[in-house]
Amino acid sequence: MTTLEPAPLLSAFLRHPPEGFDVLTLPAPCHEPVFAAHFDLLTTADPALVMQVKGLPGYRWWGRWLRIRTAFVGTTVSEYVPLPAAPCVLPQMRVAAWRALAARFRLLVVKDLPCDSPLLGAQGNLAADALAQACARAGFVLLAGQQLAYVDIDFVSIDAYLARLSASRRKNIRRKLRSRTDLDVALVQTGDPNFDDPAVIDAYYALYLNVYAQSEIHFDRLSRDFFAYVLRDASNGGMVFAYRHAGELIGFNLCFEHGGKLIDKYVGFAYPQARTHNLYAVSWIVNLEHALARGLTHYVAGWTDPQVKAELGASFTPTRHAVYVRNPLLRKLARAFAHRFEADREWKESAGRRATVGPPGAAS
Repeated sequence: MTTLEPAPLLSAFLRHPPEGFDVLTLPAPCHEPVFAAHFDLLTTADPALVMQVKGLPGYRWWGRWLRIRTAFVGTTVSEYVPLPAAPCVLPQMRVAAWRALAARFRLLVVKDLPCDSPLLGAQGNLAADALAQACARAGFVLLAGQQLAYVDIDFVSIDAYLARLSASRRKNIRRKLRSRTDLDVALVQTGDPNFDDPAVIDAYYALYLNVYAQSEIHFDRLSRDFFAYVLRDASNGGMVFAYRHAGELIGFNLCFEHGGKLIDKYVGFAYPQARTHNLYAVSWIVNLEHALARGLTHYVAGWTDPQVKAELGASFTPTRHAVYVRNPLLRKLARAFAHRFEADREWKESAGRRATVGPPGAAS
């Protein structure tokens, strides 16, 4: 009901979870994926709070206590918490199962509940809303989650797409796209015999690790086994856009075509070549071209770096997290300070205020 990705990708997560993650199970008839991992409580905190906490005396010694073993409902390979279609399972039954699991952990997080998503049908949105309400009644704290970026493929050409953007953004993207003439772009389906070579898997995984290392948020580090499994699986409908310069692989973008949408999942880059050749902007346009040529309805670009994606023309749809804190006193504190852990909502509201006011002399 709420899944945008192909089922084999979710299976790959359960078979090869990220490093340090343990896959858990819920009692029947609940079959949504759950896992446990160490979670840094500052991961989604606003930058000001992070600076305040890290500036407190002795943080280098006691800061590790902010990393606690946490149970999660959902996965890190799906945009939304996957809720299997099961009419016999009422929302309160799912929440009761999650509360029972929460008794074993100090914290339980239901990840990425959709919030009136344009990427889902009415059934999925209704189910998510019913669950959010059931969670609230059961004592969960509802937090605004990350903003999911997407593009409606409702234009007839890339020129028409760019024409919607401001003059400054259009000029910037066109400038970056000049790099494309120096690149060789190849589309390779997952399951291609090329991925049978361990050296090829090593090369792609190394590029993924480059991006992971420079990310500000380090939560789920995928394993080489996960990448090998996904790249060698022809059943998942995946496709790899491989970017080469002078014969050298300097980047890739692993996407999935599913449900009439292009789902962008992972990138890997070589630095500084990726920046020199503006690979992210180039790959964005390549993905839009593919979605347009295939008659898809949406390009779904993921959660991270919303400002960069906004500059490229993305729209955004919010998510919610439902958090259950086992300790009643800490649960009250969590409710009081929930707004300090909604960084993406603050970014969206700030971006809206800037758009309303507009920079001096901005072209429209």
